[in-house]
Parts: sequence; C-alpha cells; structure tokens
Amino acid sequence: MLADAKKTKDDIVKWIKDYMAANGPGCDIVVGVSGGKDSSVTAALCAEALGRDHVVGVLMPNGEQKDIEDSKMLVKHLGIRYIIVNINDGFKGLSKAINEALSAGPIEGAKELSRDSLINLPARLRMSTLYAVAQALPSGGRVVNTCNRSEDYIGYSTKFGDAAGDFSPLANLLVHEVIQLGEVLGLPESLIRKTPSDGLSGLSDEDKIGFTYKVLDHYVLTGECEDSAIKEKIDRMHRNNLHKLQLMPSFKMD
Repeated sequence: MLADAKKTKDDIVKWIKDYMAANGPGCDIVVGVSGGKDSSVTAALCAEALGRDHVVGVLMPNGEQKDIEDSKMLVKHLGIRYIIVNINDGFKGLSKAINEALSAGPIEGAKELSRDSLINLPARLRMSTLYAVAQALPSGGRVVNTCNRSEDYIGYSTKFGDAAGDFSPLANLLVHEVIQLGEVLGLPESLIRKTPSDGLSGLSDEDKIGFTYKVLDHYVLTGECEDSAIKEKIDRMHRNNLHKLQLMPSFKMD
C-alpha cells in the first residue's frame, strides 16, 4: 500500500508538468480511454497537471463496445474534450488483407492470422489512432501510456500497442496502488473497482492470466507466493516478456 497516496498523486502530477514543460511545451495530452481504472487514473492525473482543457480523451471501440458508457462517464466526470473513433472498419480491412495474402500460400504453415494476432491487432491500431490524433491537434500532442507495474511485470500488454506511449505515469505503481490513487482523485468507484479486462479476448484479465492481481502484487513486492505453480507461471511470464520493457537493441560499431 502507498504510505501517503495523496503525496504520491501530487508527486506524479508535478512529474507530468515537468515532463510536458521539457518535452511538449504548449502541447496537449492524448489518452486512450477504456473506462477502466488505469486510463481513468491516468486521465485524471493529466487533467490535474495541465488542466482539463489540455487533455483529449480518445474512445476507440472495435465495433460495439458494451461498456463504452463507462468511458463516457469518465470523460464527462473530468470535463475533458473527447472523440470516439470506431476502429472496426480498419481492423476488418487490415485483417482481411493479411489473411488474403497469407492464404495465397507463399509462407509455409501460415494461412491466416492467429488468435493472438487478432487480439493484439486492435491494440496496435488504437495506438496508431492516438498518435494520429496527437499530430492532428493544432498545439500538437503527447500520447500518455496507461500501463501499470503489475501488467508490465508479466508483459500483459501489446508491444507497440498499449505498451507504447511518450511517457508513463503509472509504470511504477502496482494495481492496488493505482486504485488508491483513484480514490484520492475522487474518481467514481465503479471505474476504479471495475473488473479489469483487455476488451479484446472476452475474458477478464485475471481469468486470462490465471491468477489474481492481489497475488501478483504480493509476489512482486515480497517474492512470496504460496502456490508454486503460480509462482513459476509468473516467473516464466516475466522472463518471456522482458523484451517489452527494454529499448530496441541496436548494433554498435567498434
């Protein structure tokens, strides 16, 4: 638990102000709004840092999104500008083009997009959308990342999708700490306590990864996990996904 959630909130707000002053003076912040705790807390922090008139929320359903009213609740609660961009036409068009190319048979064993490809593609289209919106703003924009430390630890994000961004306020905060910040920020309880899901696979985050965030947070903090199988799974996911947290390796000349 955060010893002083208000102080942490104030420190992050100052950090955002300093980042924008150095890397985007006069720019707005663009945030993808899903209606969950991470994007809600991130948007609220940015609105406090720069003022609500300098934050743009982008809602990006892929076709019909059952919980889009949660996203609308958040932007209205904060009073920030927002747009809705339905990515479904882009998703269907690109998926169709790739599948047609693969089905022609030039690559042995690859005939169509895999299930994981279909889950990750919308996340990458959403990140492309956020950067397109940022570049369309008269003042220019910086895209804020909304991932938290718990997700990053096990790689529960899409590389060059929701794992991307210009700056990341929550990267060093575990799930339960993000919830604490949401409470300090006065966000609706229904948003910060909402059952987390990627909105893509049809499963909750915890159903998909096979353990709770409470167990994960405790393990990250203490190294303790009563279930040896879960401990091994967390360790394996962490090892396999470290590449998502590292800068792209580059060859260095002698």
